[in-house]
Order: sequence, then structure tokens, then C-alpha cells
Amino acid sequence: MKRKLVKDLTVSEFNKIYNCDLFTATILNNKYGYIVKHMCTGLLNRAFSLILRDWYDFAATISGPPELNYPMVAVSDSLMLFIGPMAFAVKNTVEEYGVDNIEPGDVLVCNDPYRTGTHVNDNCFIRPVFFKNKIVAFVNLQAHMIDMGGDIPLGFSAEKTNIFENGLVIPPSLLYKKDKPYYPTWNLYFDNTRLGDVLLPDIKTIYENLRLGERLFIESIEKYGIDASLGSMKYTCDMSEDAMTNGISKLPDGIYEAQSLIDADAIDDTEEYRIHIKVMKMKDKLEVDLSGTSRQARTSINAGWLDTNSALITGIKYLCDPKGPVNSGSFRPVDIVLPEGTIASALPPDGVIFLFWETTQCVHEVLWRALKDALGEDAAGGDMCSLNFHNASGLWPDGRQWFTMQTGGDHGPWGGSKVANGDNLMVPYSGNAMDPPVESIERDVPGVILRKEYVTDSGGPGIHRGGCSVIKDSLWLLPGEHRSMPLHFKVPAGFGVYGGRDGITGGVWLFDPEIWKKYKEKNGEIPIANEVYKNATAIGGRLNAETKAPDIKGVYVWPWKQKVWRLGPDFVFRYQTNSGGGWGDPFHKDPELVLQEVRNEYVSIKGALRDYRVVVTGTDNPHKEPEKLRIDLEATLKLREKNYKEIQKKKTRSKHATINSKN
Repeated sequence: MKRKLVKDLTVSEFNKIYNCDLFTATILNNKYGYIVKHMCTGLLNRAFSLILRDWYDFAATISGPPELNYPMVAVSDSLMLFIGPMAFAVKNTVEEYGVDNIEPGDVLVCNDPYRTGTHVNDNCFIRPVFFKNKIVAFVNLQAHMIDMGGDIPLGFSAEKTNIFENGLVIPPSLLYKKDKPYYPTWNLYFDNTRLGDVLLPDIKTIYENLRLGERLFIESIEKYGIDASLGSMKYTCDMSEDAMTNGISKLPDGIYEAQSLIDADAIDDTEEYRIHIKVMKMKDKLEVDLSGTSRQARTSINAGWLDTNSALITGIKYLCDPKGPVNSGSFRPVDIVLPEGTIASALPPDGVIFLFWETTQCVHEVLWRALKDALGEDAAGGDMCSLNFHNASGLWPDGRQWFTMQTGGDHGPWGGSKVANGDNLMVPYSGNAMDPPVESIERDVPGVILRKEYVTDSGGPGIHRGGCSVIKDSLWLLPGEHRSMPLHFKVPAGFGVYGGRDGITGGVWLFDPEIWKKYKEKNGEIPIANEVYKNATAIGGRLNAETKAPDIKGVYVWPWKQKVWRLGPDFVFRYQTNSGGGWGDPFHKDPELVLQEVRNEYVSIKGALRDYRVVVTGTDNPHKEPEKLRIDLEATLKLREKNYKEIQKKKTRSKHATINSKN
């Protein structure tokens, strides 16, 4: 029998089901959110490693007790990449370790991607909350540990071919026993990882914030009672289910399909990996089928089923229920069909998982592609999709090691929507981390961020433009090893919607010291211009065969022709991200808004004419003379009218051709 909607319950029905009144349930629901936020604030402010303090690469949740089947009832405002898998990771870890083996003061840990999701660097720390000798909840923190051993410092690599190269795997294990360190597990960390001096304070900080979460949760029980506390857990999940169901029901019934691809793995460029999704919608139910997806990759670009599940739920929630809270109830109205052994559901030992987000971001992209026509004006353009990671390491002059993964094309644009232009510098849709400050990056490594800026005319044209591509140039002052991991350049990830146009794809290049010296003396920087790439080394992208500039009709450059770049000082890497897709027909964009975009250098004078049919005059140099820019309104209206007539003629010819073909 279908559950009655929460909003339709009478007062007595509500009190009977949830063992409290609506006011109390709301207070407790807000308190659970307060607890996870405080846990995250404590970790962020006291973390030692760059990945925690600069990226916010962690998440906190509260899960209910075993008798309620471990519902995830509260989540932090951080990485959805973690939160989705944590809905299942807590149960998997606790059940495998054994509920009866857990005591007050214990902390469990697990980092196996096939049990808890994501990759081995992301460790899931779980603390049971006891009240009157009974488990009533679990407070949890999943956090990226800066290194977990393996054959690559920090672990970031697309080259690993099996799980044994990936690093230390910790099955469900004790980390603290009755609030005392459990040394066998601690020894595993310090015997198998490179940066124990950073891991130690980070894990201690995590432990203290788990204790904080436990203390705050017990305070709530003591104030409102155990029955109300458990009842409010059921209430918040039921509310989220109702909200998600309501959002899904607004989609038109039907079957929607789309696919996109991940360019290649690090073995060779002969095999593309396709993500294929079929969405079947009927009334208030949704089934997402990935049966047409490619087999698991031969190197570490795979994702696990937990990660794919998270990406799908996140994508659906963005579109159907963007304002409701995320918890286990959000997962209930969606059924997912996902065969084993695909790039989105890899299996050990050969389906090694590390760069999982590259696959799940593609899953998110394909889901939105599939639903864009069904959503109409509520659709949103595609984002940059790939983080284009760059892993670098080396030695300081005194022999100390340095490491970083913050100098690639990590962050970039979103797509346009009915609300606004796409943001230019964000984490991908399924992220929700922070963008590291340049000063912090330069403090930790022997490098200088020479440039971090937007590319004019790169965002997908539309009434609301897609976010612009971001270029990041990094100069390296000491010798080091460098690995580049761009995976989404063959097809524009920033697809347009509702009449908007696609964005462009980016690329990766390496400039040698002589090229850098020439531009340094002349301009102080390497310009953003097609001609600068001709003498550079192309590392990845779809590039023009002659100029090596980004060109969607160009030649694909496979990034692993040289897997490791061992370089001396004064080399410069350039990363250009993909751009976001536009929303709405660009020829209907208000000319005054186009003029603003030209003044802000998101669009050039030529781009305004070509992409928006807006004639901008007054100066040939908007950078130095933006105040002189003007719209020739008469010429603009004539141009748009002419364009409209040409479109109507094409539609008429197309209609006649279709009729003749049928005849």
C-alpha cells in the first residue's frame, strides 16, 4: 500500500507515525543539519592537508540506527560526490564489521571504493552514537586523505591497471576502540603512506569532530526524547521522498535517450568509452537504464555503482527538486538499471577506480542530455564536465618532497539556464567544493600561477550564455614529474538547450623555457591567441592540425603518448577547460545585454555579430575603450529580420522535402 503524503496527514496521524508533532520534527530536522555543518566547520578550520583546507574535499552525514535500516537523514553542504555513496557506505561498513561488535567510543573506517564509493584516498569515518546502551545513530565524516600509498604520489593518475597499484585499501576496521587509538589500523596508515605527518593531525581532527557530532546529537535526545528523535528521522526522509516524487511527476511521460563519451583510457587511443542512458518516466516514477554503457576501462578512469547512483540522483534532483533537502528519501522514487562491469560499475581487480568523477560527470551530462527536450525551458546547459587534473611532484633544494594536484583545469564553467548565464568558475555540477586560492597553491609548490582567466567568445551562445572556458598557466621553478589527465575533449560537454548553442572544447599544452623566455621579455605572459600554440607541445585536446589551437573539427591528441613529463625548471603548462552550453536562441538575446557582455570581454565585437546578430560600434578596442561601445540598433534589427526570414525558408524547404520523401 502506498504511503500517504506527509502534507495530507492529520495531526493525530502525524503524531502516531512520527512519535512527535510537526513542530518538534521540524526543530530536530534543523538540528541535524546544524550538527553536520558544525562538524564540517571544525574540520575545515583545523585541517592540515591542502585537499581538505583548500578544496573542502569532505562531507558529513548523520545516519539512523540499524532498526531503521541506516537512513541518511542529514548531509553537509559540501561534496555531493561523497554524500550520495555515504547513504550506503555506512550500512555496508557497519554490517560487515558487525553491529554487535561495536561499543561506545568506537570509530570505524573503510576506504574500499567497491564498499564505500569514490576512491581509496576518500576514507569514511563512522562513529556510533549510543543512548542507554543502544545505538541510536551514526555520525560520519568522509574525507580525502592526502596520500594512501600506491605507485603514484597522491594517487592521481589515469594509468593504473589494477587495484594493487592503487594504494592502501582498508576494509571495515576499528580506528578507535573505546576512544583509544587502535594501533593495528594506525600502523597500516603509517607503514603504507607517504605523508604521515599530515595524515596524523587530519585524522585526529576528524575524530574530534565525530565526538562533537555525537555530543550534539545526544543533547537533542536528552531534550526531546528518543522516540521523537527517531521519528523525526523518518519524517525528514519521507518529506524528501514526497518532494522528489512531486518534481518527477511534472516531467512528461515518455522514454528519453542520450549518450556521450569519455575520450580514451591510458592504454591507447583505440577505444572510446560511451555512457548511454535511457530514461523511462511514467507518472511519478523514473527508471534510468545504463545498459548500453561501455565495458569497464583498462585503466583507472572507472567509477563504481555507488558513484553512478549518486550522480544520477544528483542530476535528477537539480532538475526536479532543487530546493528540497538531500537524504535517503531522495533516492526512493528512482530505479536504476546498471549492469556490472561497465565503466560506470567497475569490478576488481582490473576495473580499477580512481578518477571516478570523470566518469560520473559524464553520467550527469548524459542524463541532462536525455531530459533536455522533455524539460523545455527548465533544462540547463552542460558544464565543463572534466577536471583535467594535473599531478606534479618533486624535491625542494633541501631534499623535502613537494606534491600538488591543483594546477590543472580543475574548475570552470556551468551551462546557462532560464535564470541566468552560466557561472564561469565553478566546480562541476556534481561537486560543491571550493576553488583553491592562488596564494595557497604557490605557497605549497615551486610554481607560479601566471594566468587564470576567461576566454572571450568561448561560452555557448544563448539568451543566457554558457560559462566561458578558463585558462590556467602554471610556471614551474624546480625540476619535477608531471602527469596530465584530460578526458573529455572529443565532444563538447557544454551542450546547448532550449535553442542555445554548444560551448567549445579546450586543450592542454606545454611551453618550453625558450618559448616562455621569449614571451616573458615581450609581454610578461603567454597571450591567449591561436598563433601561440604552433611551437608548443600539444598534450591533449581536439586541435587544429596546423595551429594546434582548439578546433572541434581538428585532430584528437591522446594525452598519454608521454605518460610522465620529467621536466627541468621554467616550463609552462596551459590548461583550457571546456565551456558551458547556452540557454535559449541567441538571436533573441536583448542587444543591450550583448553590449554588456562585449564590455566585460565575455563576447567580442565579432562574436556579437556572428553569434547574436548584434552590431556593436564605437571602438575597435573594447579592452581599453569600453565606454565608447555602442549598438547600431537599426543595423541589428535588419540583420535579425534577415536571419529570421532565412530560417523560415529553411524550415519550409525541410518540410517540403519531408513530404516528398514520404510520397
